[in-house]
Amino acid sequence: MESIETRTMAKVSRRLIPFVIICYFVAYLDRVNLSFAALEMNKDLKFSATVYGIGAGVFFISYFLLETPSNIILLKMGARRWIARIMFTWGILSGGMAFIWDETSFYVVRFLFGAAEAGFFPGILFYLTLYFPAAYRGRMVSMYMVAIPVSAVIGAPLSTSILYMDGFLGFKGWQWIFISEAIPALVLSVVTWFYMTDHPSQAKWLEPEERDWLVKRQEAEVRQREAAHSMSIWQVMKNPKVLALGIAGYGIANEIYGLTYFLPQIVKQFGLSNMQTGLVSAIPFAVGAVAMIWYGRRSDRLLERRSHTAVTFLITAVGLILTAITPNPYLRLLFLCVASFGAFAVLPVFWSMPTAFLSGAAAAAGVAYINSIANIAGFVGSYLMGWLKDLTGTYDTGLLVIAGVCNVAAFAILCVHHDKELEQAPIVDDTPPTPGRVAEIV
Repeated sequence: MESIETRTMAKVSRRLIPFVIICYFVAYLDRVNLSFAALEMNKDLKFSATVYGIGAGVFFISYFLLETPSNIILLKMGARRWIARIMFTWGILSGGMAFIWDETSFYVVRFLFGAAEAGFFPGILFYLTLYFPAAYRGRMVSMYMVAIPVSAVIGAPLSTSILYMDGFLGFKGWQWIFISEAIPALVLSVVTWFYMTDHPSQAKWLEPEERDWLVKRQEAEVRQREAAHSMSIWQVMKNPKVLALGIAGYGIANEIYGLTYFLPQIVKQFGLSNMQTGLVSAIPFAVGAVAMIWYGRRSDRLLERRSHTAVTFLITAVGLILTAITPNPYLRLLFLCVASFGAFAVLPVFWSMPTAFLSGAAAAAGVAYINSIANIAGFVGSYLMGWLKDLTGTYDTGLLVIAGVCNVAAFAILCVHHDKELEQAPIVDDTPPTPGRVAEIV
């Protein structure tokens, strides 16, 4: 007979995971579309690589400033209302990118776009911790975050094909990218308002006994974590583990955004057309999508996080170094796939670590704080890549810098005290989900 745990977690997975994947897919599509719009936008508006890098990165300044406050507001207002607000405002600002006309307008709209979206990723991540016990989070997070590479896999050919709408209704092709890809966010903001349920105790789509089991299970895990690590928000921000995870998160963001914002332009240098660039650019991201699912499941099966995270940084570093020193375009593509494997495989494993020892307000603030530190790389890394391209005439130097940051991030993870809490929170009920039972549920 099917256990209440199996039945409950299967329902929660079916209800939440497809929805958050779609939401994050749209969020990331509205980020990566800049990299494909840039294939024509930079020429039309006469943007140098440095200007493009600053514009891509300024998004993360406002994101950094508002991310932690956003998650604290979400905790007070509830995810349903706050996530719906985020999606509506970012949809407006994403569409507004179609109407920039010079460097200043580019910087201003990107800054406001970052402010509008601030808190979405950590907000959803925190929301998932309310519904999924610790033993399920590696694969649940991997399924949620697979939207990152998938958005590029689908967005690459989609965005480059939209470029061929150039001149339709008087708009440039790159303007149509921003206009058309902003619409889903506006639609989803309305759907979110009616679809999301703030807390398991309010989940009427579960049977009463299923709802009671989940609430009690989650409360027991919270009590267990707080008994060992009861921290205020201020203590979270000073905690050495949180700071080390922030440094590692910086390395993750640096590699992800280096690939996201500049890979199409690197591939374009192979001598390809815009459509060919979109199709070829999708290949490394497809590798990353497969890597995320497989690696998240592997980490859950072995109940190990720290070493899994460190290894992916080293894989990415090797891939980027080999890309930078190899002139052959076929080999460069192969090594970009290696780098993409490591850059995306790390995501579900790494983001399962903070909530293994943080809960409640501390978890909401801690996840947002780590992601805020990480997103500094969005500005610094994007600016540096653009500046180095203008300085050297190639993206290879920037790739070597990212590889160096990956090595530092690997060291930061290995410096985190090897505590079992960072591998897998202990199970607190009488029917623990073994790895086999977890696989049975999802």
